[in-house]
Amino acid sequence: MAGRDLRALFSTNDRQLEVGEAFTNRQGQWQIVQAALGEHLARVTAPGFDVEDLEAPRTNILAFHGVGGIGKSTLSRTLESALAGAEGRPARWGEAAWPARPALLPVRIDLARAAGTDFERVILTLRLALAARIGKPLPAFDIALRRYWEHQHPGEPLEDYLNSGGLAARFGRALPQQMQSALGDVAQALLLPGTVGTAVGQLTGALTAALRERRQTVKALARCARLADLLDADPDIDALSYYPHLLAWELAQLPADRAVVPVVLLDTFEDTGTRTHRDLERLLQRLVWLMPNTFFIVTGRSRLQWADPAVEGQLDYTGPTAWPGLAGQTLPGPRTTGGPTAAPASRQVLIGDFSPEDCADYLARRLVRNNRPLIDAGLRAVIAERAHGLPLYLDLAVLRYLELSRTGRTPTAADFDADFPALLTRTLTDLTPDERHLLRAVSLLDAFDLPLATAAAGLAHLSAAARLVERPFVRHDTLALWPYHLHALIRSTLRTADDATDDRWTDTDWHQAARRALAALGTQWQAGSGPDRRLLTGCLRQGLALARDHQLELGWLTDAAWAYTDDYVWEPLPLPLPAREGGDDELTTAADALTELLSALARRQHEHRATTVARLTSVLDTGLLPDELADMATYYRAKAHRDLGHHNTSRDGMRQVASRGGRLAPDAARGLAHLARAAGDFPTATTTARTLGWPGRGQRVLGDIHFAHGDMAQAATHFTAARTEAEEHGNLGEQAIAQANLALVTAFTDPAQADDEIALARQLLTGLDQRATSLTAQTAAIARDAGTPAGTEPARALRAEIHEAGITAAQAVLELTLVFHHTVRNEQDDAQAAIARLHALTATSDRYYRDIAHSIAGLPLPEPSTTLWLDDPEEVRARWHRILQDRRTRLGTTA
Repeated sequence: MAGRDLRALFSTNDRQLEVGEAFTNRQGQWQIVQAALGEHLARVTAPGFDVEDLEAPRTNILAFHGVGGIGKSTLSRTLESALAGAEGRPARWGEAAWPARPALLPVRIDLARAAGTDFERVILTLRLALAARIGKPLPAFDIALRRYWEHQHPGEPLEDYLNSGGLAARFGRALPQQMQSALGDVAQALLLPGTVGTAVGQLTGALTAALRERRQTVKALARCARLADLLDADPDIDALSYYPHLLAWELAQLPADRAVVPVVLLDTFEDTGTRTHRDLERLLQRLVWLMPNTFFIVTGRSRLQWADPAVEGQLDYTGPTAWPGLAGQTLPGPRTTGGPTAAPASRQVLIGDFSPEDCADYLARRLVRNNRPLIDAGLRAVIAERAHGLPLYLDLAVLRYLELSRTGRTPTAADFDADFPALLTRTLTDLTPDERHLLRAVSLLDAFDLPLATAAAGLAHLSAAARLVERPFVRHDTLALWPYHLHALIRSTLRTADDATDDRWTDTDWHQAARRALAALGTQWQAGSGPDRRLLTGCLRQGLALARDHQLELGWLTDAAWAYTDDYVWEPLPLPLPAREGGDDELTTAADALTELLSALARRQHEHRATTVARLTSVLDTGLLPDELADMATYYRAKAHRDLGHHNTSRDGMRQVASRGGRLAPDAARGLAHLARAAGDFPTATTTARTLGWPGRGQRVLGDIHFAHGDMAQAATHFTAARTEAEEHGNLGEQAIAQANLALVTAFTDPAQADDEIALARQLLTGLDQRATSLTAQTAAIARDAGTPAGTEPARALRAEIHEAGITAAQAVLELTLVFHHTVRNEQDDAQAAIARLHALTATSDRYYRDIAHSIAGLPLPEPSTTLWLDDPEEVRARWHRILQDRRTRLGTTA
């Protein structure tokens, strides 16, 4: 459907510009309407349907709700046109799915405050629409309405009111004549003298008496069981709200060839009141309940609460039994091209954002010159992306485009960087003060639950938050850590747009809310039962963003950072600052520095270790971190240096951390033991390892030492003990490291058993992000297959991956494994090539790998060894050669 957008039309002098009110597909909502209306028609035309049954559940309503600016009113208008006839139906919607009889009568009523609609106007609008369609009196209703009007509006003829209010112009002037005819017919039946138009009270009194006496002259009206009671009641607004029962009864009396089913579209339902003042909503709910043969389509910002037992007493008909279709809500599904689908069990439908296709379609058809879109495709794509599917943003962007065009230049993408304050006004307009306060507070958070929102706002009760999350701009994800989050564009606008509202926040207000939110996140993390990585990373991510954006002290974030690093899990941690190459961006606060530190540690599993060194150096150079966190940066930088083969630099860093005696001192001592091993000083490495215990992972270090000596049984014993200790301490990351090393040891000595060990290592690595450990597990698989044709195929890819990671030690183990493989197969040239690569890798450290490689290959060393072994060097050489012979024996290979 395309109409005329007068606001845009009067924003330009370009008469060639076609300004249309673009309407996007919304075919999914149309299919829901078709299905629900089809069920309604089948129900009201079925034998046994009783319009006077006041106890049966009501299914005659469909409610669409969504955030302001989503296109609800446009949908309501389009549905009215589509229900009126094929000429008003968008072509893509296809043909209607219901029979020609009974005829549909769409009646749209705008409940917006600006429209000045009250309950009287709702009733008169509906009766006028029926007067124009049916063309005959509805005496039971008309008499009651005339009595009400003369009591409530003495001296004001109904005709004058209809003319002055525009209703007569919209529907015609048939109603007064039909009402007069109804009065006359009843007066004649009762044999009343005089002019009935001036004696409505006398007529209704006589009619009531006749109905109670069941006189034959009024037998038609006597079938309406509750007419006499309604005529006896005081004709006030409360009585008027029950008169729709009479209207429903009259509609049920129409013959089949004149039968009409009204479809009443109540738009802008949020303007009927608040959650605590429901006077108009109560009257409208009675209207829906008392007219079960009429179908109602409600559009508004908030879902209807009629099925909630909590509103009992505020409304007359409440609970899920009364309104089975309003007890839940359905989320918008993808656009479809097929026919109508079955009506949803829920008649409470959240209208979602526009799809990317809808956004593109809207912008292409909104402004057109010479049958071509005025806004070019590139700019349309930028606007659509920034709209996050919100039609109001698209509409405001179109007006901004016209405004900028008047300056004589073509708008660019940069012109649409800013948010629109109008979005803020539309979002806040119908919220209570507490809800507005809460909304600003939760805009500081990516996601929240009720306690977190309440704490961030500094409120003492959860009720305001419980009301806020029912608003359509709050999205709900039951599987998320915190189930609620704001619509992305609404959140961005709240935080960045100029706020001209009366209760806008000052900078101090925002700062205090951020401080409360940060404290609340810390409380949630610290109150968690046991280790919960999901909660930890969620609190870290949100807490760091708050501390960074509002210059807050780190507080609990320091302990959370240690908890994140303790388990060596290294799962992805989406942090507010992007990963940087070399740390070029300026860091100005402790939160900036901690964010960059944790980002570097997480990203090192996917970056070259040289990048890790550069990023951690930039963090340390700022001097922004407290000493204990500076130790963390120093330790992991030293660890990265060791991976790169920079052992002297790594040793300096490890000694610095160990000397301070902080949390990482045991880890630094382990690092020094590794460096002693890399230098070939196994006695020193062993002495240090025996002092480490569990804090320094001493069993793992001893396993590495015995592996280098070819003592695979002892190595396996230590790695198994390391894994057991990790299990006892609940450290998943250390379990994976110990198991991968155990798999590597077993792969050299028992390929069959290695299958199980490698499978367990891979299982433990699931969900972790440990690159070096993953490389160890992959190398174990190559060692298991050594001597078989499959032995070298995975090695090429693994060598490239290790090179990309910059982990020299991992590459040395891989080359050693390839020496083993080629020697088993008597491929001397390939073995020599692997030894040559190993010599190049170990020019400055890990030279003992050369000794092992020559031992495996049965070759003499080209120069004297500098390695200080724990055992006699010949015994070490003999162990490795026995491992080779065992593999040849298994495979039936000869030297």
